[in-house]
Amino acid sequence: MSVFKCKIGGADGRVVEREFEAVNAAILRQSLVEQGFVVFEIKKKAFQFLFDTGNARRKVSNKELLMFNQELLVLLKAGLPIIQALDTILESGARGKLTEILTAIREDVKGGMAFSAAFEKYPRVFPHLYIASIQAGERTGDLPQTLRRYIAFLKRTEGFKGKVVAALFYPAILVTVAVIAVAVLLVQVVPTFSQIYKDSGAALPVPTQMLINFTTMLRHYLPVFIALAVAGAAFFRRWKATETGRFAVDRFKVGLPFIGPMLTRYAVAGFTRTLGTVLGSGIPIVEALRMSVGTLNNRLLEQGLLQAVIKVEEGSKLSSALDSIKLMPPLALRMLSVGESTGSLEEMLGDISDYFEEEIDRNLQVLTTAIEPAIMILMGIVIGGIIITMYLPIFKIANTMG
Repeated sequence: MSVFKCKIGGADGRVVEREFEAVNAAILRQSLVEQGFVVFEIKKKAFQFLFDTGNARRKVSNKELLMFNQELLVLLKAGLPIIQALDTILESGARGKLTEILTAIREDVKGGMAFSAAFEKYPRVFPHLYIASIQAGERTGDLPQTLRRYIAFLKRTEGFKGKVVAALFYPAILVTVAVIAVAVLLVQVVPTFSQIYKDSGAALPVPTQMLINFTTMLRHYLPVFIALAVAGAAFFRRWKATETGRFAVDRFKVGLPFIGPMLTRYAVAGFTRTLGTVLGSGIPIVEALRMSVGTLNNRLLEQGLLQAVIKVEEGSKLSSALDSIKLMPPLALRMLSVGESTGSLEEMLGDISDYFEEEIDRNLQVLTTAIEPAIMILMGIVIGGIIITMYLPIFKIANTMG
């Protein structure tokens, strides 16, 4: 999501400037108007990552948020008021960014501010979904139930992320080892052999001479290559931060063979689970859809989903709207249609998310099973090719002597 600096007027007549995270300015403006604010100005903060400190950018981790909410839920279920519950949590002596923010939130709540409004002051620290969940809990008067739903959501999300990381961990190690091995051969071993051949004065085979020339160039111009790589990475990062760059990169990722469909399923799994959680908190479907769009984390998919949201606003069923943008496979759309017909949309969204996560898990197993031997074979070919190329002159001398 992008960060916008907004000048808004409240019902009490005060005009304030605040920062919000949103998919785009139009959605943010509509959301603020629906909340009763008068919007004077919305300005996107471009390249904010270049100026913010690390702490300003860093959100509270899901692990910290999970622990805090579990403690808060237990205390609220025990009958403690919110301020006393916060006092109890803060008295544990923990330190860090979350503790500092909770201290400020406690003072705001003590001063009469709504619990959700106090969290809303930190949109770059707490996920938008979490703030919306607290708002929904205040609307329904059952904050513990809303927190329980969000805790379950966090546990499922973190568990699935853990599976993905675990599946990719071993291939990442293999790639790292392969790169290090090739680098050592090119930077250390090949120059040693090239000096020996140079001292002998013997004519070298073409492949050996080409490899020696390449390593010589690599050693001489290594600082230049590193500087170019760093500059290229910085330029790419800045370009990717623009709407055009982000859209182009997201389109490329979705279009990748095998990887693209898996990334799309991963995004849709997160979207459906988030949407089910938001709907379960009592938020209307159009508002819930707009809140859940950002969880796709892909501009191309978000653009399509926003078109579906417009169709739902015009009266279309959610399954029909999603079918029009081809975001889900037919089986998931049929499940969604059944959920709408039977009044169990929230439960069916959870089932769809489970379906996608299981499919992604199977695809990851296939991918890792195939990629591990592929990396080993490629590593053997590259390293073996370098070694054979460097030994060609020795083979030539041996044949001449024979």
